[in-house]
Amino acid sequence: MNITGTHFNYYMVCHRKLWLFANNIQMEHSSDLVYEGKLIHEKSYQQRSSKYEEIAIDGIKIDYYDAKSKVVHEIKKSSKLLESHAWQVKYYIYVLELNGIEGVTGILEYPKERKTEEVFLSIPDKERIVELLEEIDKIIHSDKCPETINQPKCKKCSYYDFCYSSEEEN
Repeated sequence: MNITGTHFNYYMVCHRKLWLFANNIQMEHSSDLVYEGKLIHEKSYQQRSSKYEEIAIDGIKIDYYDAKSKVVHEIKKSSKLLESHAWQVKYYIYVLELNGIEGVTGILEYPKERKTEEVFLSIPDKERIVELLEEIDKIIHSDKCPETINQPKCKKCSYYDFCYSSEEEN
């Protein structure tokens, strides 16, 4: 199985979410928050699709790549999970470099917040990505689903009902 940017992002957010997604238990289709994010992605920067390329390579899919400037553009709804978003873009840059495309940078864009963040891939980041890929592989191939993390961010997760509903009756 190729590791995608979604796998990488979910690893940073929640190992349980990663395992569920990788094992074809996908709840995003029923989430209003995911739908809102999709709308933001489609409605923001509408001229992009004519200027930038979509790239699919080694399991990743980059929606907006400026080949001339070598910049990966990633649009997100909120910067609350900035670190996981940044690592997702670093992973995209890493995969592009593995395929011979050097000098790539990234820009995270949060149109609702009118905010952008530049993303760069350092040598220590590359070393960490190799470690993270092993950890991700271990989680997604585990026979056991990781435990819930029970954090405030869980309430906005598309898997919330799955993780926190109980069959017990009081």
